[in-house]
Amino acid sequence: MNRSVPYNADTVLVGVSTKMYMGYAHSLEWLEQLVAEVDARPALAAGRVVPFVIPSFPVLPAAARMVEGTPLVLGGQNCGWSDGPWTGEVSPSMLAELGVGLVEIGHAERRRHFAEDEAMIALKVSAAVDVGLTPLLCVGESEILEPEAAAETVFGQVKAAVSGDWSVASQLVIAYEPVWAIGAPEPASASYVSLVVRALRASLDRHGLSGMRIIYGGSAKPGLLPQLDGVSGLFLGRFAHDAANFGRVLDEALSFCTADAPKTPSKGH
Repeated sequence: MNRSVPYNADTVLVGVSTKMYMGYAHSLEWLEQLVAEVDARPALAAGRVVPFVIPSFPVLPAAARMVEGTPLVLGGQNCGWSDGPWTGEVSPSMLAELGVGLVEIGHAERRRHFAEDEAMIALKVSAAVDVGLTPLLCVGESEILEPEAAAETVFGQVKAAVSGDWSVASQLVIAYEPVWAIGAPEPASASYVSLVVRALRASLDRHGLSGMRIIYGGSAKPGLLPQLDGVSGLFLGRFAHDAANFGRVLDEALSFCTADAPKTPSKGH
């Protein structure tokens, strides 16, 4: 049984992908450490902060057993758009069967290096939703723009991914990752991210999506989340390949939920 991400505007999401940086044994060792970090924080059981982890495909069966009974939601790094004669692809239905709850779709690396266009991304989003997976839709501008222009670009990517069906959009988690910030020594400034997300939310609001879950990824590190306005969490990369660093961000997220600082997406307008 897969566990999808709860739809709650107050929920803070904190996740990490291993991409292809770890081998099989290393992945399992790291997952043990990650589970220990989560288990050490019983406040996560309340569900205000939802952690997720996205290992490589061969690790998923073992990972599902390791995260069972924990707050961790298991994710897949990609998916195909249907069952059938698609050699080398992994169907959303198989991911769901393995216990995956969300699936990353449209990452900048897939768009750039594997020629995934908007039409293909839309097929994958639809197929994931059909089997109960939460699409983690990766969007972002390729170069530094004015925040309003960046938000317009991102809004266009979201609209294309759902083929204009905003009822589908309500089931997404949007991972806003400005392409120019991925792998950069420093993330985009907190003010830039906040302005882009605010403008994006204004566009989404016009389609009845005021509670959209939008997380930020792009060299995200501890100290960033409290500075951001209107985001629903962070999508971490190599920094969190040290499990202790993942725990540090979880602590910030837990504090973020209990502090008086703005924490609901609607307050980013």
